[in-house]
Amino acid sequence: MTVKIADLLVTAQEMSASDLHINVNRPPIVRIDGKLKKLDNYPDIEQKDLQEILEVVTNQEQLKRFLEQKELDFSYEDEQIGRCRVNSCIQKGVISLAFRLLMRVLSPLSSLGLPDIYGELSLRPRGFILVTGPTGSGKSTSMAAMISHINNNQERHILTIEDPIEYIHKDNKSVIIQRNVGEDTDSFANALKHALRHDPDVIVVGEMRDLTTMATAISAAETGHLVLGTLHTIDAAETIDRIVDVFPPEHHGQIRLQLSQVLLAVLSQTLIPRLGGGRAVACEVMVGTPAIRHTIRDGQIHQLQNNIQMGRKDGMQTLNQSISALVEADVVSWEDAMQHSNNTAELMNLAKHREPAVLSKP
Repeated sequence: MTVKIADLLVTAQEMSASDLHINVNRPPIVRIDGKLKKLDNYPDIEQKDLQEILEVVTNQEQLKRFLEQKELDFSYEDEQIGRCRVNSCIQKGVISLAFRLLMRVLSPLSSLGLPDIYGELSLRPRGFILVTGPTGSGKSTSMAAMISHINNNQERHILTIEDPIEYIHKDNKSVIIQRNVGEDTDSFANALKHALRHDPDVIVVGEMRDLTTMATAISAAETGHLVLGTLHTIDAAETIDRIVDVFPPEHHGQIRLQLSQVLLAVLSQTLIPRLGGGRAVACEVMVGTPAIRHTIRDGQIHQLQNNIQMGRKDGMQTLNQSISALVEADVVSWEDAMQHSNNTAELMNLAKHREPAVLSKP
């Protein structure tokens, strides 16, 4: 039996799966609300099936790069289900494919359960915004919604650098240029370096991967651009430490100074299973207030959490404050909340100051 990728993607979409995994000698596997589920009604995938699927979803140039590098990130569009982000790699000498199913229609910020400050920050004229979180935390979706919010509200020139391009944006009030790393440009660093000559108002960096990319992004924010980027960090403190630690020790003071001057916000996300199905987003929001800037400049990163806790009037909240609110509202279970907290002792303490019923929730 030949397995068709179109059939697998339709099945995954009908099951509301976020991901589809295809490996040799195993049935296809989908991820639903963060949990893996085998598609037992499909046979184990044979090597020839996987080779055929790879040839269907790639063009000649992509296939050539994969054979040379043995790994590849790219996007694939299917008529029935829309766009996917795909990662292909070699494991134990054979191909392995992972598909991330993307929403066909971009969701507005208001429908994603994100704080209003996401929209407010995206309309700022300049500065540096970082959207962070682990893999599968909704960073790409939030970033795309922020770009769409700008596009629907302001006349700006937006340039994105992505690997690969996930959501296709159509011009509305703004003009949007999207560059695909590997096809339209060699690297994030090179694209970002030359982006400033393309007269952008907003620069979106799909992932801040290295020193050159981070340094250029910070410089772009310093020169009056709005720069949005993502990092795989779990909270604001880890985000600042990650950026600073990429640079040589003798430059740490200078980088902290630059960050303190341009940082608008760090928005850290995680997705938690909802009671009754689906997932809810919990967000830590750190805004670049004078107190936050002073703390970053002086290298007192351990004090950021306290500053965020005290910054409610400025739209700030810690991840645990967000999670605790979801528990209290009966959106997520106490057990799942504890599993997604970055500080369970703090979460327990927050719960004690809320309704007594919080601690007894299932």
